[in-house]
Amino acid sequence: MDWDDLRLFLAVARAESLSGAGKALRLDPATLGRRIARLEEVLGARLFIKSPQGYALTDEGARVLAHAERAEQAMTGAVEELRGTRGLTGQIRLGAPDGCANYLLPQVLAAICDENPGLEVQIIALPRVFNLSKREADMAVGVSRPEAGRLSVQKLTDYHLSLAASDAYLARAGSPTTPEDLRSHRMVGYIPDMIFDKELDYLGQLGVTSVPLASNSVSVQLNWLRHGAGIGVVHDFARPSAPELRRLLPDLRLTRSFWLIRHADDGRVDRLNRFARLLLQGVRKEVLRLEALT
Repeated sequence: MDWDDLRLFLAVARAESLSGAGKALRLDPATLGRRIARLEEVLGARLFIKSPQGYALTDEGARVLAHAERAEQAMTGAVEELRGTRGLTGQIRLGAPDGCANYLLPQVLAAICDENPGLEVQIIALPRVFNLSKREADMAVGVSRPEAGRLSVQKLTDYHLSLAASDAYLARAGSPTTPEDLRSHRMVGYIPDMIFDKELDYLGQLGVTSVPLASNSVSVQLNWLRHGAGIGVVHDFARPSAPELRRLLPDLRLTRSFWLIRHADDGRVDRLNRFARLLLQGVRKEVLRLEALT
């Protein structure tokens, strides 16, 4: 069994399908299926249970997975050691909630890539928790600290959020002077049953129960506010991109945190450690810069 066999096995285990793994590997699914069958024959063990839903690891496959991931880390570490202290290279995939992905990460990661021209970065902006065990991403930014799983968690930064509305809306509907006044205003926020983390229930914390204009996307919410649709909670670091918004009820400012979440075994991969340090420094600096503008 060689590294190429393990590489294909890892791709199928993570994608849970031949088509998904084949797309990632740029390999025909039929060819990939034959390679996996050949690997099972060499090992004398069935690695996957095949069903209409995809490929699921057997107990034997799960045991092979642990060894394959260690081999992957060893290969990555060897390449990085040979490269020495040169700039970061290769591809890193980072998952993040869309507020962070839209208003923080682009400029932070652009600066990192300017200093490391051989680096490729992919941002996956999804309103949900990422599954790092399936390698949906190399690391992820979360809005709360996970309590389960073989994960390494590091606090990136605290950030703040405020109630805001456009001048156009306030001219039409008036400005609230107390939290109770919010009941008479049209509120913009998350779709209640699609809030994937309790830390995102901003309006619930403020006692707001009715959200006539709702989206699972921070960007959609912000654009609603910019176009005078109502009042909502906005990341302070996003407000410089929407100068038409006015901060309301400053005593109700909320504080939240971003956490950098990684697979526990990746702590031995120097390239990812170096990237994580640059990301932490960049995000902290950018949050401070943007919030100072509001």
